[in-house]
Amino acid sequence: METKLRLTLGSESKEVTAKGAGAELVTVSFGSFEIVNAGYHRFTLQSLNAEGKPAGDIDALVLDGAATKDAQFNLKSRRNAASVHLSYPTPSGTNVEAFYCEATGVEDPVATYYMACGWHRGYFGMQVNSTTERRIIFSVWDSGNEGVSRSKVGAEDRVVLMARGEGVDAGDFGNEGTGGHSHLVYNWKTGEKQRFIVTAKPTDATHTIYSGYWFHPEKKKWMIISSWKAPKDGSWLRGLYSFSENFGGDNGHLQRKALFGNQWIRTDGGVWIEETTAKFSHDPTGRADRFDRFMGVENGQFFLSNGGFVPGFTAYGDKFERPATGKAPVDIQLPELPKLNAKL
Repeated sequence: METKLRLTLGSESKEVTAKGAGAELVTVSFGSFEIVNAGYHRFTLQSLNAEGKPAGDIDALVLDGAATKDAQFNLKSRRNAASVHLSYPTPSGTNVEAFYCEATGVEDPVATYYMACGWHRGYFGMQVNSTTERRIIFSVWDSGNEGVSRSKVGAEDRVVLMARGEGVDAGDFGNEGTGGHSHLVYNWKTGEKQRFIVTAKPTDATHTIYSGYWFHPEKKKWMIISSWKAPKDGSWLRGLYSFSENFGGDNGHLQRKALFGNQWIRTDGGVWIEETTAKFSHDPTGRADRFDRFMGVENGQFFLSNGGFVPGFTAYGDKFERPATGKAPVDIQLPELPKLNAKL
């Protein structure tokens, strides 16, 4: 079999012909390329065979020379961008009854999850599932240490569904801890601000009901996504954060970017406190495999960016301050929780 290949690096391209038979491994040389500046560089390898003529399988691209010294590579088979987070400090001794946050997708390819309201028992945000489907997602973790299968979680450790909104699907989730999952299929728009609020209501010393509400842009009103009773809890919201996640493993080369703004907490006494400080962190992928992970302040809001091979990076633990708006979301009118036996 004969295959003609072209390798492009920057503005320079070189072509070679590979000849082999069967499963034979063939090595060809493209010669040398000059890399003038340090930074991200794209290698494009393509077959020049006629349409329909097989080109064989590429086993590896081997690099050598001075420019490879201290070069950064991600050699893992999963090609996702790093997950990036921003965490919000809360005043010591404060009982946080509600957490409000706004999120706006700026760059959001498929397999993107922008989580606006996260806390120690769950997460709430918006997801891009395919080119034709997007979702609003609210999930709450079970108690216990089971990481994969909810079938292994006993009743005493399971969160229990208390309510769900119109058109909302609810069920189980696993493989990242276990718990109760809910989602509304809704094609939220890139560049359009989405509003989220999660509330906590301790019912006794060991149980708390967590509810997620989202403001429907067309209906111009708040709706319940779902509400869950969490065992072995009995506390208020804590560990507040937001994140951007590339949950697919094959398109981490695409940039994800979202704005997170106007964060407020409400105490159990009804007092609103604005959150204007946030700290940056990332998952293990951002530690050594991918450095294209950022946080900052833009248009008065925090932003998170991951993927896209954008030059530079934000250091783990960096803190940022956004300008205060001074306008608490006191106009929020949350609906009563529907009964589960009602038709939804």
